[in-house]
Amino acid sequence: MLVGGLHLADRLFKGVTGFAAVFVVLIVGGLFYQLIWRAWPAITANGFSFIWSTDWNPSQGIFGAGAFLVGTALTSVAALILATAVAVLVALYLVEVAPSRVSRPVSYMVELLAAIPSVVYGLWGIYVLGGFIQSTLGPMLTHTLGLFIPFFDGTPRVTGLLSAIVVLTIMIIPTVMAVSRDVIAAVPGSQREAILALGATRWETIRIAVLPYARSGILGGAILGLARAVGETLAVTLVIGNRVSIPHTIFDPTYTMASVIANQFQEAEGATHRAALMEVALLLLCVTFLINVVARLLVWRVTKGQRSVVIE
Repeated sequence: MLVGGLHLADRLFKGVTGFAAVFVVLIVGGLFYQLIWRAWPAITANGFSFIWSTDWNPSQGIFGAGAFLVGTALTSVAALILATAVAVLVALYLVEVAPSRVSRPVSYMVELLAAIPSVVYGLWGIYVLGGFIQSTLGPMLTHTLGLFIPFFDGTPRVTGLLSAIVVLTIMIIPTVMAVSRDVIAAVPGSQREAILALGATRWETIRIAVLPYARSGILGGAILGLARAVGETLAVTLVIGNRVSIPHTIFDPTYTMASVIANQFQEAEGATHRAALMEVALLLLCVTFLINVVARLLVWRVTKGQRSVVIE
């Protein structure tokens, strides 16, 4: 009786877990199907030129997502670079330098940033950050970097590309920091002790023993942060300026794929405009999916390289 009950429990467990896995796959497939179906009129009308065309004029029925792709790439990649640098430094401090009485409250405060609603970041970006950029940071960048880098030579504004980059940077720091901290803390103590026994300094220990071991996890955390930056909507919509154009300076207003959907969908001028926005949503989903695939491949490659070194 007991054996039969165990077999029944095993079959039930296998069935429930299998259904859950299939359900997740169906959700993803359903998302792609619905977006393709609703965007099909725009797909057939615009063709592949929709991806690189920068013309977007709903009143004339002209649609191209090129400007939105550029805006998404600029904001996300710039925010990722800044956030990863800050997050890794914070993680190294918390794990390698700070005592526990300091690292715990600091970790809590950084992770608290992830719990702040996006709309709060957006409002802070408009009323606090935007004014600081327009009055202080913007002129400073223009009079220094702008002298030899044209991208920083522009008219500082409250809303624009720079405001979106800074807000996104702050928003993804907790994600990258949490993952980086955990993988750095997971580095075996024997590696640190072996390097220290050879007379290495703390920085040499971190550079030789800690960072190479933790780089795959740090890379994974960075990609998670990138995925959030690409899909972030409300905060970016409030601070990016919402103009259909490729930014020529870091202060120019622009759109991201997520912000143009949020800003125009409710006021779409007819079925064609709505279908074009659905095509932007489909493109955003494909970009996010591609980012995750590339992240998996990069982490797998780095991890494989580490294993090869260990085996050798």
